[in-house]
Amino acid sequence: MIVWAISLTFLLHFNLGQVNFLWILLGIVWQTFLYTGLFITAHDAMHGLVFPRNPKINNFIGSLCILAYALFNYKELVKKHGLHHHNPASKLDPDFHDEESNNFFIWYFKFMTSYCNWKQLISLMSLFYSLNYVFHISAINLMLFWVIPPLLSSLQLFYFGTFLPHREPEGGYTNCHRAQTNPLPVFWSFITCYHFCYHEEHHEYPHLPWWKLPEAYRRKK
Repeated sequence: MIVWAISLTFLLHFNLGQVNFLWILLGIVWQTFLYTGLFITAHDAMHGLVFPRNPKINNFIGSLCILAYALFNYKELVKKHGLHHHNPASKLDPDFHDEESNNFFIWYFKFMTSYCNWKQLISLMSLFYSLNYVFHISAINLMLFWVIPPLLSSLQLFYFGTFLPHREPEGGYTNCHRAQTNPLPVFWSFITCYHFCYHEEHHEYPHLPWWKLPEAYRRKK
């Protein structure tokens, strides 16, 4: 989270007229990657993995990360994520669309509307205009490095952490977790979504932090 905060502060105050467009694009990609890291940290906190010795500190870190991500309610996410693990890819799973359609866009829309609400969106808009008018941060910088990255990150998290692992394969689900692993090389699994392509392993060993999922896959093999 410290890297995310330092990077965001730098990019929000950066003079965009002094750099090539490719560097701006790189900044967006980098910030998207860090936003995904924020969510993954909050996710691990939901499993009690960030600071196992002290649940209060663990949940505080999780709450802070998910607030920084997009003002989400940590307790509500903990409840929904518990339902996801107990009822994966079923009607009781808040992350699942339905058992008849694997349409990416319909599923993503349902996924986002189940987690976002008007109060949250109004709060984000108010924060945007406060940063712009009160703290005189450029609206363009805010759009490029504060608005766009979490939206791209949500697509990244959904595609690699929900859609690919939980859509029903042609032959039907093959395990009780109704999840499948996409065994990318370790470097690419980290870049794409912090190893969450090893999703069957995550459901089978929810006590493992994200960086241990490739090792769990190797041991199974």
